[in-house]
Amino acid sequence: MSFNVKELNKYWTDIYFHLHYPHKEKITHQVIRILQLVEKKPNIGINEVACYLDVSHNTASENVKRIIERNYLMKERDPSDERKVILKLSDIGREVLQRNTSLDENKLTDIWESMSSDERSLVESAFKILRERAKNVPVD
Repeated sequence: MSFNVKELNKYWTDIYFHLHYPHKEKITHQVIRILQLVEKKPNIGINEVACYLDVSHNTASENVKRIIERNYLMKERDPSDERKVILKLSDIGREVLQRNTSLDENKLTDIWESMSSDERSLVESAFKILRERAKNVPVD
């Protein structure tokens, strides 16, 4: 059996399409990317956001300012360097990120419970392996 990246991507997008939460907020993809960055990487500041999005510091700063105004992010001073501001997800931001990037846990539970223990083990192993390998891919 040959590996087909396009097929794997289709599986992934089909899974997300059928199992995502209903979207409640009007939110841009860029806002989601910023929230994900803050969730996944510790001690993120405006400079890291600008580099990640490949935008100017001013653009990143304006985007973050609007996200803070929506109460999705908070600013804190870095305890090791008071000059640096680090970004943290608020509880609301965490919920918004969950609804806009995760699979609906009720739907997923229903599917999980319909699987045999061998199927569950296979799916869990495959996702763990894919996640660990994904962590080692350089960020563009």
